[in-house]
Amino acid sequence: MEHISADELHNRAATFSADDLILDVRSPSEFNEGHIEGAQNTPHEEVTSEVETLKSYKTVYVHCKMGGRAKMAAEALQGAGLENIVCVSDGGMQRWTDMGWPVAK
Repeated sequence: MEHISADELHNRAATFSADDLILDVRSPSEFNEGHIEGAQNTPHEEVTSEVETLKSYKTVYVHCKMGGRAKMAAEALQGAGLENIVCVSDGGMQRWTDMGWPVAK
């Protein structure tokens, strides 16, 4: 599994297609306070219930606030057989907002 930083996610997001998904594994309340445009919210402890849906994407970028929950969720998804997972294990939403990048609410 590939591990990237929030900075790399920001760089890649500029060229995303409909086959790419940002999976925000923070809590619904955290997500509602602000998230990356187009991200899907599924709390980290529930990600394996989305395996069938996530299989349809070329790449699923798993991120959280700082990287810890993203690592847990990405490992769970990889363990469930997904091979299209990229873990944003360095920075997450905290870095995204600190950099002043666009946030949807």
